[in-house]
Amino acid sequence: MQSAETVLGVLRERGRRGLPCEELYRQLFNPQLYLLAYGRIYANKGAMTPGVTQETVDGMSVRKIDRIIDAMRHERYRFRPVRRVHIPKKQSGNTRPLGLPTWTDKLVGEVMRLLLEAYYEPAFSDRSHGFRPGKGCHTALREVANTWTGTTWFIEGDIADCFGSLDHEVTLRLLGEKVHDQRFLRLVRNMLEAGYLEDWVWNATLSGAPQGGVVSPVISNIYLHKLDEFVEKSLIPEYTRAKLRARNPEYRKVEQAIVRARRRGDRAEVRSLYRRLHSLPSQDPNDPNYRRLRYVRYCDDTLLGFVGPKAEAEEVKQRIAKFLRDDLKLELSQEKTLITHARTKRAKFLGYEISVASMNQKTRRPSASDRRNRRSVCGTVVLHVPASVVKAKSVPYLSRGKPACRNPLVNETDYVIVGKYGIEYRGIVQYYLLASDVQRLHRLRWVMETSMLKTLARKHGSSVTKMAARFKAKITTPHGPRTCFEATLARDNRRELVARFGGIPLKRQKTAELTDRLTGPVYPHKELIRRLAANRCELCKQPGEVEAHHVKSLDKLQQAGDASSDWVKMMVARRRKSIVVCGSCHDRIHQRKPTATRTQ
Repeated sequence: MQSAETVLGVLRERGRRGLPCEELYRQLFNPQLYLLAYGRIYANKGAMTPGVTQETVDGMSVRKIDRIIDAMRHERYRFRPVRRVHIPKKQSGNTRPLGLPTWTDKLVGEVMRLLLEAYYEPAFSDRSHGFRPGKGCHTALREVANTWTGTTWFIEGDIADCFGSLDHEVTLRLLGEKVHDQRFLRLVRNMLEAGYLEDWVWNATLSGAPQGGVVSPVISNIYLHKLDEFVEKSLIPEYTRAKLRARNPEYRKVEQAIVRARRRGDRAEVRSLYRRLHSLPSQDPNDPNYRRLRYVRYCDDTLLGFVGPKAEAEEVKQRIAKFLRDDLKLELSQEKTLITHARTKRAKFLGYEISVASMNQKTRRPSASDRRNRRSVCGTVVLHVPASVVKAKSVPYLSRGKPACRNPLVNETDYVIVGKYGIEYRGIVQYYLLASDVQRLHRLRWVMETSMLKTLARKHGSSVTKMAARFKAKITTPHGPRTCFEATLARDNRRELVARFGGIPLKRQKTAELTDRLTGPVYPHKELIRRLAANRCELCKQPGEVEAHHVKSLDKLQQAGDASSDWVKMMVARRRKSIVVCGSCHDRIHQRKPTATRTQ
């Protein structure tokens, strides 16, 4: 039996060479792929969330994998309907449907995702950044900031209900262009048409892939890859003309005036003309023969940058809408698909606001630029933190417009309080480190810091000033020493844990990265797989068939009154939320009966 690395490596090579995939279904008989999939998703939050049945990751075993493979061999495997729930959207306040598959369907879906991603990833466009290894929001934003200089119009595109509108026949047709395996395509169709349960009533899925499904992101990328090809092979060549813009006549006149002033020895006039020169573009921004079209996509959000008249930008928008409607059976959202002037307004993309610095904009200190003989502003793309983000992110920490204590945290330890605030603050700041005005988050930092200190003061019956003095600390950063707040948690015979709030310099970092997927080893959780393959109970030490017992949280497990159990002590000592046991010990764990450990 080939290893998972070998199978995926062969598929990557075939995808890179553009060869068809003819025996993909046979790879679903390989248990190594299921162990790989299990190692990648067992730690996800949704692994312990049941679907339409009570099955979760708890009780996972090699025997279960064998049963799945047997069903695959005889083509008896059927996806169950997903359990649909509605979760609120962050911005609009509306809700969106989320599908919760059963654990077995998640495992099979992850295997299918691994196979499809390995084959299609080499062929995907470099302009696509969503749900791809080594790519994410920051790579898409950095591409815009670094390569879209001089853009005149931004065309913001958003596909209405993309995941829920994917046409099943189009999906299978696109897959069938490369995957010449009818058994695999029938399995994909079965997954797409499995339906969903809402209020325990079955409903058919006539279109779309379930949001929350493991394989849905890669299917959507395969689907929208056709849009990438249409833009890159049809629109961009058609709307890209001339190698360079024509020289700006006004710029040329000022250069000649500088030469004449130097001959006269008029230094004051030279300095004045240089200031004038630095405020002008060297090339004609209105050159009628120059066109550029640039494109980037993150999932169903697209952004195009166009250099040319607005009428042609409108034409590009209409052609994309027509292609989506006629070829992919999708519709652009009219409310979110906008054409924005890059120098006077700001486009919205991935939570940022994007604009282009005006060529005629003047800096506050022109003399410094003049001394270096550099242009102060040159049509560069600028990323901004939206004011609405600072306001919205501050709301959970305010009461009547002022920072307030968070009562649910008062009974927690200092380490938990500081750590929770620190994680929330760090996540927001690290996402917006690419923005040129990231310092706008100082307001959010003050709100969260004051709220944290008020929570600590309520807990200790003290004041904000005393809490600030008690938890304040100095740390060293690449930008010099910074003040932060720290709380420690002592542990027996081990180094104490430290929770930290703040200490992150609010300065733009052009190289900040935030990717969607792990780029590390193929087996990110190899230890559990090795323990499961050992076929030895970790409690009674007896050899034989074993299965993995999983829990959501060690803290909640100890608070539930099971702290004296042998299996709980073992999990806490290892700091693992899983333990490999035999069927008998697993039954005793769920029945809350004592499990006697044995020594070898």
